[in-house]
Amino acid sequence: MNNMINLLNIQKQIDKKKEYIEYNGKKIKMPFKGYFNDQRMVKTTNPWSGESVFLPRFAQDVYHKIKNAELHQDYKTMRKGLDWFQKHFINEYYALLD
Repeated sequence: MNNMINLLNIQKQIDKKKEYIEYNGKKIKMPFKGYFNDQRMVKTTNPWSGESVFLPRFAQDVYHKIKNAELHQDYKTMRKGLDWFQKHFINEYYALLD
């Protein structure tokens, strides 16, 4: 029981810590909780156009959340992620999501 309480407290701390990410000298509010500040650049490809861009890993995670929400017709989550992409990664938004 004590271990379960400790795990819940750790998860709360992770969620709280990763609400904002420092990237390129800016503090970015994440659209969803629980992201790690992984800034390694990763190649991401639009499955329909074949166009590829490089994103920091945390932004790719948001991209995957958007695509998963689209698959499950969760339009509220989709809209939240799309709005975030438009604000913080506009060129990548046009390549991947427009």
